[in-house]
Amino acid sequence: MKGIILAGGTGTRLYPMTSILNKHLLPIYDKPMIYYPMSVLMLAGIKDILIISTPEDTPNFQQMLGDGERYGIHLSYEVQPSPDGLAQAFIVGEKFIGDEPVAMILGDNLFYGSGLSERLKRAVDNAKRGKATVFGSLVKDPERFGVIEFDEKWSVVSIEEKPKKARSNFAATGLYFYDNRVVSFAKKVKPSWRNELEITDVNNMYLANGDLEAIPFSRGFTWMDMGTPESMAEASEFIRSVERQHGLKIACLEEIAYRNGWIGREALEPYAKKWENNDYGRYLLRILDSKVR
Repeated sequence: MKGIILAGGTGTRLYPMTSILNKHLLPIYDKPMIYYPMSVLMLAGIKDILIISTPEDTPNFQQMLGDGERYGIHLSYEVQPSPDGLAQAFIVGEKFIGDEPVAMILGDNLFYGSGLSERLKRAVDNAKRGKATVFGSLVKDPERFGVIEFDEKWSVVSIEEKPKKARSNFAATGLYFYDNRVVSFAKKVKPSWRNELEITDVNNMYLANGDLEAIPFSRGFTWMDMGTPESMAEASEFIRSVERQHGLKIACLEEIAYRNGWIGREALEPYAKKWENNDYGRYLLRILDSKVR
């Protein structure tokens, strides 16, 4: 299965921080923002990942993450000339996707909570069986999002993009799993009133075929869009609080790779020792010493 991180855009909501730097490279507490969505794909068991960004920013991602060997995965890069909607990612990434199912996550999304790995596995299984999966999270202002309407059995009734009057308080998050039909579906999408290729239109194609499942996140699960100064600060404080309380790092890519068996001690130890003078390196050394479970 393939994975895509959409990390383009102009970052206008974060100006002037983004005047010379892509927002997905900005820090969220102790890691670059892109580490958080990348960790979700890795937790889903996805080892072949495409990062889509702007012509100006793609070299910076390549310099920071390389080809993924450090994490036991393979990273590729493609340029999105202009941000023309989320569904465009599957057109840009068509060659990368090939004939496999694919997951896409937005580069400014944070997911954290008990049962995440189980939900991701369910979505992977759905994609391999020819179904699509989206995730719903309760929000107080659903009109800002794609809104998922459920029936009494938690089956999807409708998905509507930024409705004037929301039919539920469940927002569709920026994480999607699809079978290989998503490429052909994306090509059928017509530009919306915003002149964008809306991902909601793709989801409604799957819904019309009876092939869409929406998995709700329960109370206590955290989903954040880190695209504003306020949400970046809130996400940083959330990460800081959880890490300090439990002594475990969120979205530590080397740890995920090590625990997945994608890299061994011989690969992790030199990197950990290189950074042993900071908290991140010392944390990796603790993992090698089996002091972190």
